[in-house]
Formats: sequence, C-alpha cells, structure tokens
Amino acid sequence: LGSILATLPQDVHPNQPRITAAEVEQLERELDEANSALTPLRSFVLPGSGRLEAELHVCRTVCRRAERLLVKLAREQDVPRETVQYLNRLSDAFFVWSRWVNHVLGLEETLWQPNAAASGSSGQLE
Repeated sequence: LGSILATLPQDVHPNQPRITAAEVEQLERELDEANSALTPLRSFVLPGSGRLEAELHVCRTVCRRAERLLVKLAREQDVPRETVQYLNRLSDAFFVWSRWVNHVLGLEETLWQPNAAASGSSGQLE
C-alpha cells in the first residue's frame, strides 16, 4: 500500500505490486471471520478496555485519516479504486480487531451511553 501511494503514476513499474479486488475481498473475509465471534453492537464502543485494544483504535483513526486524504487525492489524481477500497476496509478491520482482541482476552467492552457522565454510570456492560 505504501509503495503504491508513494509512487507517481508516471513512475509505476510494470511489475510493481498493486492492490486488486482479490486483496480487498480477502480482507473482507478476514473481517467477517473475526466479526462472527463478536456480539452485535448496541452502542458505540469507547477505546480503553485494554492497551492492545486502544492501540488498534489508534491504528483505526490513523487509517481513517489516511483514507480521507486519499479520497481527496483521488479527486485530483489517478488513484486506483481498489486502493481506496482496501484502505476503507483496513480501517474497518482495525475496529473489528480491537473488539476481537477484547473478546479473546475476556475484557468487557466499554460502550458509550448517553448521559452516562451525568448519571455517574461507568458505561460497562452489565
């Protein structure tokens, strides 16, 4: 992904690896597999149940930022569609992986609850 984004269109080597629909589909399959072990969400997840989970959330936010910049670039330059799709799915994967890590480690997710600060609720699942 990095070499694709760092190479100007006129400098692309014919044998340079590219992200294809197959890679996007593979990432989606891995996402679906990890997600199948998780309970459906009823609220937003707040990071911080564990260090690894929090670090995966940081990866997700950095990836989302890169995605927004890539979409902006794609409006002005030729950016392969699969590259944008892959980055989008990768940020989703970081979110699912953060939930999956909590599941595997037996950590409870911290869910956002409206007005929890006012009520003194911790936001933990009960």
